[in-house]
Amino acid sequence: QVQLMESGGGSVQAGGSLRLSCAASGYTGSRYCMGWFRQAPGKEREGVATFDSDGDTRYADSVKGRFTISQDNTKSAVSLQMISLKPEDTAMYYCAANSFVTRWNQPSDYDYWGQGTQVTVSS
Repeated sequence: QVQLMESGGGSVQAGGSLRLSCAASGYTGSRYCMGWFRQAPGKEREGVATFDSDGDTRYADSVKGRFTISQDNTKSAVSLQMISLKPEDTAMYYCAANSFVTRWNQPSDYDYWGQGTQVTVSS
């Protein structure tokens, strides 16, 4: 059973930075896609950044240039460095993974999810 564990959320003021981390355990495949989604109250879960099935990074337009996703050498952990945070970045952030995805930003393409970590950005 694949388990994902996020860490690193918190509260910052606008313009601040946070780093989220996600560690995966229990996966037996050779590689898989890992990424980040977020969900604000009353809104749908949206893709933020991911390593897609080709190993390329993908970003939502709203975070390009401000967020950077990275992966460790074992490819079993991903991090999301967030700078220049805005109040609209406030959401619960979720780590997600699957062996293969066709639509990187669609929650339904991912089978495994972490419990989420809250990011709050105040103005």
